[in-house]
Amino acid sequence: MRSLLFVPGDSTRKLDKAMGAGADALVLDLEDSVAVDAKAGARATVRDFLKAAASASNRPKLYVRLNALDTGLLDGDLDEILKGKPDGVMLPKSGSGSDVMLLDAKLAAREAIVGIPDGATRVIALATETPAAIFTLGTYRGASKRLDGLCWAGEDLAAAVNAESNRLPAGDYTEPYRVVRALCLFAATAAEVLPVDSVYTNYRDLDGLRAETMDARRDGFLAKLAIHPAQVPVINAVFTPTPEAIAHAKAVVDAFAANPGAGVVGLEGAMLDRPHLIRAERLLAQAKAAGLN
Repeated sequence: MRSLLFVPGDSTRKLDKAMGAGADALVLDLEDSVAVDAKAGARATVRDFLKAAASASNRPKLYVRLNALDTGLLDGDLDEILKGKPDGVMLPKSGSGSDVMLLDAKLAAREAIVGIPDGATRVIALATETPAAIFTLGTYRGASKRLDGLCWAGEDLAAAVNAESNRLPAGDYTEPYRVVRALCLFAATAAEVLPVDSVYTNYRDLDGLRAETMDARRDGFLAKLAIHPAQVPVINAVFTPTPEAIAHAKAVVDAFAANPGAGVVGLEGAMLDRPHLIRAERLLAQAKAAGLN
């Protein structure tokens, strides 16, 4: 997955429109974009949408952002949306790997009830939305076989610490949020799951989005959250490997294959070691996922 597009779960019109946005995954939202008195109706809307979209050809993956564990709403969310058999769920305000373990158990029970294969419902965790969660990022490794990705998010975190802003006038994140972003990247990589960059809230500024997404790719992120369909093509383009990058990665893999057991190989005048091979293999995996090789 390169792009994950949030869609309000209480709007059938927006859900239907989002199917054609080109995102690799839609995140049908039951949390922030749905008012409290509309949440029960949104559950039913999302459930019915999932059922209707299940058989669509070339559809994006369908995740559902649940309400947080401490709201008392998550169990009701799961009871309804598991009937629609989503590809996965997103856990907001996750406090640690223990929260993912608890969600895993809740999913397993409901999968058994509705006839979904055990473990089929995947999990993505929003892992940095509270100050306390920053100090438990290392606990996601091994927490659940369902875990597909870790996202970082700065908006709720900024509100929690009463920050005036989490960005500088030029648009870059301020230092506290750059630290959190880096920690989430390392936590996701350590857990061997997808590292997902946060949203770019100014959806009209596509040049700013492109620059931020390129920075994310440079640093090691493999995907980015989106809040508007117009952002999806930009994100997909940045995270799609170029033909030149694919050719170089293949050359790196071939060079190591031709020298089995070698720790270092030479290619085009450069000496390459195992980290270069790992990076090349990951890029080729990205290209394959995008249908490029």
